[in-house]
Amino acid sequence: MTLVRLHLNPWQEFNAIQRQINRLFDEDTLSTAFLDRGLSRVPAAELKETEDAIHLKVELPGIEAKDLDLQVTENAVYLSGERKSEAKSEDKGLIKTEFHYGKFQRVIPLSARIQNTNVTADYKDGILNLMLPKAEEEKNKVVKVNLASSG
Repeated sequence: MTLVRLHLNPWQEFNAIQRQINRLFDEDTLSTAFLDRGLSRVPAAELKETEDAIHLKVELPGIEAKDLDLQVTENAVYLSGERKSEAKSEDKGLIKTEFHYGKFQRVIPLSARIQNTNVTADYKDGILNLMLPKAEEEKNKVVKVNLASSG
C-alpha cells in the first residue's frame, strides 16, 4: 500500500469562495436575480425640513399620475403605484433592460407631525413634490435640556 500525501492549499479554496461571492454580487447577476423574483425597486426620495414644513421630493419617471396612490398621515407618507411596461412589438429579438416594471410601495416616515389636511402636491416630469406643513405644536416646540455639571 502506498501513502499519498495531498498538498492542500487553504488559500486556493478561499479564493474559490471569494470568486463565487463576487459572481453573486456581479451587477448583471444581481439585477437579473431581482427581476426574476419580481422584486421592484422603490422610488428615490429627498426630504428637506424647514421651520414650517417638510418638503418631500420623489422620483417616479415613466409613471402616470393615475397609476399612483398617495396617502398622508400625521407621521408618514404612503406611496404605491405601478410602472407598466410599454406595449410589446411582434418583432422577435433579445431585449436587455435595466428598467424596473411592476408594482411598488414605500412608506416614508416623517421627522415631525404634520397637518395632513393641508398638504399640497405637484407632479411634473416624473417628479412628485409634496409640501407637508408642520402641526402648530411642532413649530413652537421648545425642549428644555438639563445640563449636569461634571466635576
